Amino acid sequence: MPNLTVAVLGPPDFAKDLGKKGTTSDITLYNLKRGTDTVTFIEPTRYPEKIAPLFFAVSTADQAIVVVDEVNAAFGETVLMLQCAGVAKGHLVLRNYLTRDQLLPLLRGTALEGYAVFERNPSGLRDLLIDEAAARGRTPGGSGEPDPGAVEMPGRDPARSGRSCVGIVPVDHFFNVKGIGTVVLGLVASGEIRTHDALQVLPQGKPVQVRSIQKHDDNADKAVKGDRVGLALKGIEADELDRGCVLSNDPGIRTTDLVSGRLELVKYWRLPLREGMGIHVGHWMQFLHGKVEMVDDRNGDGRPHVTIRLDRGLVHLPGARAILHYLEGGRLRVVGTVSLP
Repeated sequence: MPNLTVAVLGPPDFAKDLGKKGTTSDITLYNLKRGTDTVTFIEPTRYPEKIAPLFFAVSTADQAIVVVDEVNAAFGETVLMLQCAGVAKGHLVLRNYLTRDQLLPLLRGTALEGYAVFERNPSGLRDLLIDEAAARGRTPGGSGEPDPGAVEMPGRDPARSGRSCVGIVPVDHFFNVKGIGTVVLGLVASGEIRTHDALQVLPQGKPVQVRSIQKHDDNADKAVKGDRVGLALKGIEADELDRGCVLSNDPGIRTTDLVSGRLELVKYWRLPLREGMGIHVGHWMQFLHGKVEMVDDRNGDGRPHVTIRLDRGLVHLPGARAILHYLEGGRLRVVGTVSLP
């Protein structure tokens, strides 16, 4: 059952014509299913009021649909978020007589430069994306199964030869279901999760067991990279969880409260970074507050070395990429990216 995850960005409610509405919070999920092929659409419901929902929608997306009614600050911020996340595949839906040529100054040199303009109605977009989801299942490694010939992108999903049962699931929603217990929702970021797997909830370090797995309301024995899952858990209560906590049995996963490295600033960032500045660091479904402890820009190359102390531990794989945000940045709140230790 291959799944495609698509961020739907722009004016609200465009995704309602693409799939069936599911879980709603500061992000809203819509689901499209044809046979065993599925597409998950994620819409940042509280954006542009808050920057975090935009990050959450983009952080786990395979591609994006960007709906443009006008060229404004929110559109520019969306382009920079997609660039930082490396979402290089997607579609532009242009309205109000906008043309691609009018957007080129903002798109040139970004991940969106290769996005195709989609001019048909939403039903045509649904058909196109569900066909792409089906094609993932016909491609080696496309459904999340290990692909011996694949070249892995540093920081996104390091190769795990012979370790296909090792899994990672960042949690985006959680709740208690009568008669079942604690249920979490999330996307399998890496590897594979099976029924009865013993996992840890990170950063708490609490052990849990997978009671059952559902994928788009169907029971399953396992879930692989890219699958949208609901996991019933034994050994933890819903009120012990937070958005962004990570379920995993991967021995290589790390938790750190100190982020230090070269910061790749976004093209339009102009505000000087300074010690004591409050910064939010985003990775997977984590969006954590921290403070800048050190800034070294002696090279003058626009890539300052920064050290940020987080309020709590960030869960990640070695070499993964995090996106930095400054909530007081006004019209631009996306700062740039930094590699994690």
